[in-house]
Order: sequence, then structure tokens, then C-alpha cells
Amino acid sequence: MAKRDYYEVLGVEKTATPEEIKRAYRKKAIQYHPDKNPGDKEAEAKFKECAEAYEVLSDPEKRKRYDQFGHDGLQGVGVHDYSRMNVEDISDMFGDIFGDLFGDFWGRRSRGTQSREPVRGYDLETTVELTLEEVAQGTEKTIEFTRQDLCSDCGGSGAAKGKAPTRCSNCGGSGQVQRAGLGGFFQMVSTCPKCKGSGQIITDPCRTCRGTGLIPCKRTLTVKIPPGVHEGQAIRINGEGEPGRFGGPRGDLYCYVRIKAHPFLMRKDSDLMVTVPLSFTQLALGTTIDVPTLNGTRKLKIPAGTQHGSIFRIRGQGLPDMRTGGRGDLLVQAAVEIPRRLTPEQERLLRQYAELEARQTGSESSSFFERIRKHFGG
Repeated sequence: MAKRDYYEVLGVEKTATPEEIKRAYRKKAIQYHPDKNPGDKEAEAKFKECAEAYEVLSDPEKRKRYDQFGHDGLQGVGVHDYSRMNVEDISDMFGDIFGDLFGDFWGRRSRGTQSREPVRGYDLETTVELTLEEVAQGTEKTIEFTRQDLCSDCGGSGAAKGKAPTRCSNCGGSGQVQRAGLGGFFQMVSTCPKCKGSGQIITDPCRTCRGTGLIPCKRTLTVKIPPGVHEGQAIRINGEGEPGRFGGPRGDLYCYVRIKAHPFLMRKDSDLMVTVPLSFTQLALGTTIDVPTLNGTRKLKIPAGTQHGSIFRIRGQGLPDMRTGGRGDLLVQAAVEIPRRLTPEQERLLRQYAELEARQTGSESSSFFERIRKHFGG
């Protein structure tokens, strides 16, 4: 499914300032947040779509690439795979934009912050482009992408060398704060606004990562693509996403397949199709033609009297089927090509043929027009 324009998703112009983009994202995310739309899968999908748009448009480098090349320009820059992320992960990533708006639902209640349980890292996505020939045989592709890795200088703590984060005085290190509800009869729990749920305050941040504990790193991998993959299918590479927190495992990298258009062949499931233009005389008299396949050309006999639109099947010349292990066919469709201009000699001969054709009885066309005349009383 094609992705929508990110500016359209957030409802902003391409000239929007970073602050306008931030406000637009906040408005859209509040509108579609699952806590306000329980059980609404469409709202959840839009919530994730907005988060992806905001990640790209709020990052100057990603936005520049997107403005110049569109979605294709984001290949290998480590855009998160929001379709596979849960809502709590997304809320955690951009929680500082919303503050206490959704209370503990917006915070890290299910992510183990208070007990500092291991938290799995975020998944990433990239794309790989294949030819139909590579789809048929399977292949290996070298991909490059950028992901966040633990800062080597601070080991991911975010604090300068020789320093350590201190416990947050506002929440006592729990990452959450409580406040009295209406009338003081119950307590509301929300993410600590001072430490943003981490339970720690970095007073002397690492200069390399500026206190985030993470730095962007380029990564090069060789990905094995099995035969028969389809457009939009994802190859999962375990452990190549972003690092987890509190000792949690890395996320995964999802490599989505994009297939280049072939100059002659079109794909239909595991079959391949090609339309071959033929002249009237070739269809009427019969001929032998060369048809393109993924392995060069192949001879195909066109019998005399072949009609426009007729399809010939060449067995086993399609693509592998990943489910059955079989192989599809090549479907060759004959299409009559009408000359746009005739030489005087060609026109003379065709008129002679037309006169002979007019005398012929019992043809399908004659029968058709005779039935029209009878139906309308002609």
C-alpha cells in the first residue's frame, strides 16, 4: 500500500516551520490516540502514520531528503517501522510533546520503567529494490542504513566520563508521580515531567551524544532474498534495530521489497504476462514469433486465424510460488496492430480484400450486424 505524503498526513504546508509541524503532530496524535478511540483500528493506524510523518519532518536531514526525493529518499536512513510498534512505544518516543495529557496511559506503565525491567529496542525499516530476474532466482543484496547505537564514550548512560546520572528528586527514581484526583478520593499517576520517566537526571551530559546515550551509526549488511518474493513483502533481520533499554534486546530491521518495472513483462501472482503486437496478416495467416522471457527470448507459434486478445500459455516460465514451491507460467496475449498509414498499394489490396470479404456469408461479424438490423427493424 502506497504511503501518503507526510505533509498531507499532518495537514501542514511544505513551508511549515518546525514549531508548526510539532503543533500539527500533537493535534493529530491527540485526535487519533487509542486511549481516546478504544478498539478503533483505523484511528490507531492513523496515529502510527502521524508518528512516522513527524519523525521524518521533525528531523532536518530526513526532511531535506524527503523534500528532494520523496519516500525513496528515506531508504537507509533508519526510519522506524511504526506499523509494527505498539502504542506505548510510540508514546514513549514522543511523550515530551504531550506531557501529562493522557496520564499514566501516555507514560511508561507497561514498559517497566519503575522496576527498570529490560525493554526491547525499536524496530527499523528500509527498502531493497529487485528486478524480476532477481525475484525469479533469489539473490543477496548489500544494504546500508543508519541506526541509533549506544554511545561509545558514555556506554549509553548519557553522562560524561567519570560521571553518573543522579536519582530524580521529583519522583524519587520511580519515573512516575502521583497527584490527588478530584476531591482527593483517588490518585492519578503520570510520567514524571522532570526526568521524562527515566527516574534519573543527568547533570553533566556526555558531549558526544549530548546526554541521549545514543549516536547515529551507519550500518552495512548483506540480506538474503528468497525466490518469489512479492512487492511490499518484508524480510526481517533479527537484532539489527535499535538497542534496548536497561539491558533489553535490540529491535529488528524490516527490509521491504520493491520490484522494478520490467520493459516487457508484468507480474500476476506467480505468472508473468506480456502483450505482443501483431499485424492482421500475422494473425490471419499464422506465424512464429520471438517472445521475451526472464531467460532471453523463446519461439512461439501463432496459428492461423488467431483472434485479437487470445492468450497463449508457456508452462514453467513464470516466477516461483513461495507457498507451493511450484512455478508459474508465461502468458502471451496477442494484440492486433492497425497501421496508421497505408501506401497506395496496400490500400488498393485491402480494398480488394474488403470487396471479397463483403461477399462472404456466415462470418461472425456479418451475423452480428444482421441481427442488429433485424432487432431494430432495418
